[in-house]
Amino acid sequence: MTLVQENPPLLRSIGQPRLLAGLKEGRADLRHHLWTHGRQPQLSREAYSELAAAVGLRGRGGAGFPVALKLADLPAKGIEAVVVNGSESEPLSRKDRLLLTLAPHLVLDGATGLAQALQAREVLVAVHDATAAASIRAAIEERQDAVPIQVSDTPGRFVAGEARAVLSILEGGPAVPPGRRVLPTRKGYRQRPTFLSNVETFAQLAVLARLGSREFSSTGLSSEPGTQLLTVAGAVQRPGVIETPTGVPLETVLQYAGAPVTGPVLIGGYHGQWLPRPDGIKLSRPEVALGAGIVVALGPDTCPLGEVYRVAQWLASQSAGQCGPCVFGTAALVDDFGRLLYGDPAGWHDAHRHLGLVPGRGACAHPDGSVRFLASALEVFGDDVRAHLAGGCGRAVLGVLPVPGGTW
Repeated sequence: MTLVQENPPLLRSIGQPRLLAGLKEGRADLRHHLWTHGRQPQLSREAYSELAAAVGLRGRGGAGFPVALKLADLPAKGIEAVVVNGSESEPLSRKDRLLLTLAPHLVLDGATGLAQALQAREVLVAVHDATAAASIRAAIEERQDAVPIQVSDTPGRFVAGEARAVLSILEGGPAVPPGRRVLPTRKGYRQRPTFLSNVETFAQLAVLARLGSREFSSTGLSSEPGTQLLTVAGAVQRPGVIETPTGVPLETVLQYAGAPVTGPVLIGGYHGQWLPRPDGIKLSRPEVALGAGIVVALGPDTCPLGEVYRVAQWLASQSAGQCGPCVFGTAALVDDFGRLLYGDPAGWHDAHRHLGLVPGRGACAHPDGSVRFLASALEVFGDDVRAHLAGGCGRAVLGVLPVPGGTW
């Protein structure tokens, strides 16, 4: 297969890169991958569990669940599949599709190595980005793995990236999470035990298998060693994906990206939370809800409330349509924030009331994540809210927070 490759996105590292090593020139084919990383060692299930526990490795998607605990929850036999969740439908995130596009063999090493250790029947890669899908398919043609690998295209809707929604898609079902919250380790693909995690997690496993726990822990925090990928966006001069040691100060990341080191910052994306300022914040899980590793600087020139209102409209449009808290709750919040934007005090009161009613009642995490984003906005942008109630803040909405269909 001839892979048509676009110019590589902006990527950098603070310290020595691991996941992004050798990618400055673009996509790494198998030869370049092996030259950079060497061959993947064949490890047992016990070895993977011990390594993951020794370094406290957490999943690099939204939940940050410890990998060792996920492995321990799997039965000794009968594991159906290892699933790579590449449905990076969070509009602000670029790190997973970057790995699939530029470092596909690193991701596949982590997935196939673990699948062989677990004696899983196959590896399934779910991905919604066409360029990333083409890259991973081209990489599979270069390899000779002992375990079959299948790539499935998924829709780009926000809720379609949720783990249970991905499993539904892989089985030919709708791209929405079912109401029952059953762990994939118990009932996953084809209702059988499945190890499912996001793209970066598998790349980290591939690096960990090669380095061992001691060398892997030579950078980052002692409580969560290693590196992490962050997508930095918003009012920054150099947006893109940055690999940093865990625990790096948020101010350092902003400075590196050419962003203001004062003012509000969004952490974790549109299911994340606003911070009033970056000082004193170190980026590590679980101390900070990093979610999919997203850092967005808002900057001083745009209208914060208007930006939040645009995102609230998009979040409501992404409802799976299967429960009241999501269908009616997010729609009510859009109305509340719209009235507040135009100076209606009742919008402020109704927003607080609805924000207290929605959490914990949805069929999936979308209502809770939306409330987290909106509630923290009301808290952090209190001065802006008061300005709008008094007649307006005087700033235009510049679209610093991108929604699908726009640019970032």
